[in-house]
Amino acid sequence: VQLQASGGGEVQAGGSLRLSCTTSGSLSGFNWMGWYRQAPGKQRERVALISNTGSTNYLDSVEGRFTISTDNAKNAMYLEMDRLKPEDTAVYYCNAYTARPIAGLNNHWGQGTQVTVSS
Repeated sequence: VQLQASGGGEVQAGGSLRLSCTTSGSLSGFNWMGWYRQAPGKQRERVALISNTGSTNYLDSVEGRFTISTDNAKNAMYLEMDRLKPEDTAVYYCNAYTARPIAGLNNHWGQGTQVTVSS
């Protein structure tokens, strides 16, 4: 399983960005997909999750500002980020979880994409 994240960049506070994550396989093979982020000197944290039934879950600090979605036809997941704040600055990673291991792994990660929000 290969995941490719893109869409990061630098924006001013209050701006918007849309992250994309494309996968090498059908999304139906994943139980959950999500976005995580890691800021310098901090632990990686989960930002948003979406299940294969469409259930979503968000980090409290992004609830109402970020929206996670998937497009099965494009084998892609997105994170629409609005009203961005400087504290959203981090490297963002996409993740796919499979209950049944693939190549010995349950968690599959894409490379990170940098999001920088200036005040």
